[in-house]
Amino acid sequence: MNDAVATVEPVAAAASAAAELRERYDERRSIEARIDDVGRGRVEAAADAYRHAIRVLDRYEEDATGTGDFGSYVRFEGEFEAATDVDDDVPASEAFAAANEAVDKRRLSESDFDAAREALEPAGEYVSLLERRDEAVDDFRRARHDAREARDRLADHLTDREAVADRDHVDLDAPVETISEPVDAYNEAVREAFESFLRNESTREVFDLLETAERYPLVDIDQPPRDLREYAADHAAGEEPLPTLLEYADYSQSKLDHYVDDPGALRTAVAVHRTWIDRLDGEPFTLAWPPKPAEELRYRIKELTPLASRFADEETVALLRTVRDRTREDDYETIREAAVTRAELDETDRELLASGDIHDRVAAARDVLDLIETVLAETAE
Repeated sequence: MNDAVATVEPVAAAASAAAELRERYDERRSIEARIDDVGRGRVEAAADAYRHAIRVLDRYEEDATGTGDFGSYVRFEGEFEAATDVDDDVPASEAFAAANEAVDKRRLSESDFDAAREALEPAGEYVSLLERRDEAVDDFRRARHDAREARDRLADHLTDREAVADRDHVDLDAPVETISEPVDAYNEAVREAFESFLRNESTREVFDLLETAERYPLVDIDQPPRDLREYAADHAAGEEPLPTLLEYADYSQSKLDHYVDDPGALRTAVAVHRTWIDRLDGEPFTLAWPPKPAEELRYRIKELTPLASRFADEETVALLRTVRDRTREDDYETIREAAVTRAELDETDRELLASGDIHDRVAAARDVLDLIETVLAETAE
């Protein structure tokens, strides 16, 4: 699609593309009708004869004029007479006869050649007509291409608008904060608790927690690389916190000798996994927002509770129970739908939904989609 169409709002772009296609189709049909009225074969014959005659004029003008080469003059006369010898049925046949008469002289000048070209102009109109037809065909095909793309964009736009309109039952004024506040409080607390856990507990303890988390399918957390896990299990340095091991990996050989029994093993197991260690955080233990359906959220909380209890305080775990209890209240689904809608729709769509104007937008998009489909069908080649 051309840039002008692509940057316009889909409904307006489709309406414009439909109008452009109709105009280009009518223009093509008009030119083709003019050709058909004369006869396609007759028009092409006139155009071919005109091109041939002009080529002869251009080729011999310099040599056959004035006191030029007599042989060129003779060849010109013969070739031009043959080029302008057209059937009476050829359109503008009199123009060819007039052009031949203009140069039927014993001695030719540039003005005679100009006169011949001028006499041929009525036949040249048929060349222009065929060129305009070719341009009209190209313009029409581009317009159909643009219209199809505009139609597809509008269809996608309509699907999106219908999805927004389908939310017209959602109460956007529902008290979302009754769920968002305990979720936000829990997420903040559990992230901080896990960071503290990483900084203060042994690498073995952290890995044990991660291994335990693997048994809970809704808690998606990357497991430690095998060589790192084996190093922590087999070396005394595994009693150190994971950030400490990462710090050790940056020490010089002589300094590291004072902290670990096998500096080479530490560098091999720890330094190469810096990216994994840096990515490790408490995010897998958080609750998603907007909230999941009640049953799914309760199941996730059931899995998170024993894991969070391993590194977070009771107040943090209690927030999980608060959210769980909230899922059992009658208005939970109403509030969840409001939260989902607020999160997924931008301010403009929320305003359209609240005002009910979204249904007018859907109707307008459907009307224009019907229009452009009709124009595409009626202008099919």
